[in-house]
Amino acid sequence: MSGLQFPPLFSGMATAGADPVAAACAEARRGCDAGLVTYDVTAERLRAAIVFAPEVPLSEALIMLPVCGIGFQNALGAIAPPEVSVHLEWSGRIRVNGASAGAISCFASHREPGAEPDWLVIGLDLALADGAEETGMTPDVTTLYAEGCAEVDPGDLLEAWVRHSLVWLNRWTDEGLRPLHREWEGLAHGLKEQATLAGHTGTFIGVDETFGMLLQHDGETRIIPLTDLLQDTP
Repeated sequence: MSGLQFPPLFSGMATAGADPVAAACAEARRGCDAGLVTYDVTAERLRAAIVFAPEVPLSEALIMLPVCGIGFQNALGAIAPPEVSVHLEWSGRIRVNGASAGAISCFASHREPGAEPDWLVIGLDLALADGAEETGMTPDVTTLYAEGCAEVDPGDLLEAWVRHSLVWLNRWTDEGLRPLHREWEGLAHGLKEQATLAGHTGTFIGVDETFGMLLQHDGETRIIPLTDLLQDTP
């Protein structure tokens, strides 16, 4: 796949079968410019990652996880058939027509919430098709094409993801968190339902200002910060 068009200040790098997240983290450690988009597309899977260089503490920088989640939902929503629904789990998982089809993930140069990271990488892993002959064995897991999106070109979707994520990054910068919260809450999967995360169980009642998960149990509310979603850097 070549000739992808990204917004100004973004550049693409195909990883030719290698893990795009690992490639993005490696390039970030070498000091690459922010805006690098690494990607690998097969018949069954779209994987990509974006390198960012936040100028805020890590606890705030990780708001890029819901930013890029909203960006993906808006991107797929714009090019998928109108009957296809796309929702977002707080953990980063992507739900298409109610079933899990992929995830947005986050990686950073360190894990200290109050310190500014040297770099931040947001990854995308999306199941396009299932090569297995058996279908219907895992009703809570699906693929993009199984949900009526066989005509969606993964290159177009990747370009749109970057564009829409940039739109929401700019809105966050220009307008603050209110529009971001409003958009995300309309797309959130599992709100007001029972949830278990990081060993804690309760009712998922929403998010705090910096998108920490609010879990309510026995009259008490626990906040699980976005930093708990950081994955080990490959």
